[in-house]
Amino acid sequence: MTTKSLCGPAAIAALPRNRLLGEFSLWSADLANMERDLKRIDAYVDLHHIDVADARFTPGFLFFPDLVARIARLTARPIHVHLMVEAEIVEEQTRQFIEAGADLISVHAENGEAGLRAVRLAHALGAEAGVVLRLETPVAAVTPFLSQVAFVTLLGTSIGVKGQSLSERACDRLIEARALMKKAGRETDIILAADGGIRHETVPHLRAAGAETVVLGSLAFGDPDLAQRMAWLHGLKVAA
Repeated sequence: MTTKSLCGPAAIAALPRNRLLGEFSLWSADLANMERDLKRIDAYVDLHHIDVADARFTPGFLFFPDLVARIARLTARPIHVHLMVEAEIVEEQTRQFIEAGADLISVHAENGEAGLRAVRLAHALGAEAGVVLRLETPVAAVTPFLSQVAFVTLLGTSIGVKGQSLSERACDRLIEARALMKKAGRETDIILAADGGIRHETVPHLRAAGAETVVLGSLAFGDPDLAQRMAWLHGLKVAA
C-alpha cells in the first residue's frame, strides 16, 4: 500500500504550473495489468485521470468505485475522476468516488444545478472539484462554476468514444475558456485541460491555445520511450 503525502485540494494545488502536466488516462492502460502499468508511468505522471460513464450520458460504461479504491492504494499520485453521468446520480457518484480515494472530481456543466451541488459536496468531503464541457456545449456554460473549481476541462471530441480526431473548434474553445477565467479573476487559480483527440500533431496546438494539461491515452501508454515523450511534452510552450 502506498501512502500519499498530500490529498484532495492540497494535492491539486501542488501540481506544477510552469509546464504542461502529464495527466494519464487509465482507460488506455492494460486493464488486466493495471498494477504493472501504474509502476511503468509512476515517474512521469502528475495525476491519474479516470473516466466514469453511466451508459446514459455517454455511449458505454466505464470504471467503478472499487477499482478506484484499488488504484488509490497503489499510487501516491493524485487521482482525477471525470464523472460522465446524468444529473440525478452525479451527487451520489461524487460521494462514492471521493470515498474510494479521488482527490479531484470533475462534473459536467450540463448537469446544471445538480453539478453545482456536486461541486459543493466534493469540497465538503475534503476533495477538489472541476467542471467539464461536452464539445457541443457553449463554453459560457462553465461560468457558474468558475468561482468554485480548480479545473476546467474541454472535450475536443464527442464524449465517451476513443480514437476520434480533434475538432477544429477545440483550440478556439480553449482560448474562449481562458478569457472567461480571466474575466472571473481566476485565470491563475484554475488549470485549463484538454481531453480527446490528443495526438503528437495536436498537442502543440492545444498547448499554444492555453492548455495546461492534456489527457494522455495511447500517446503515452503506446510510446516505448516514455521518458522521451514526456520530455517533449514538458518542453511545449503556450503562445506568447
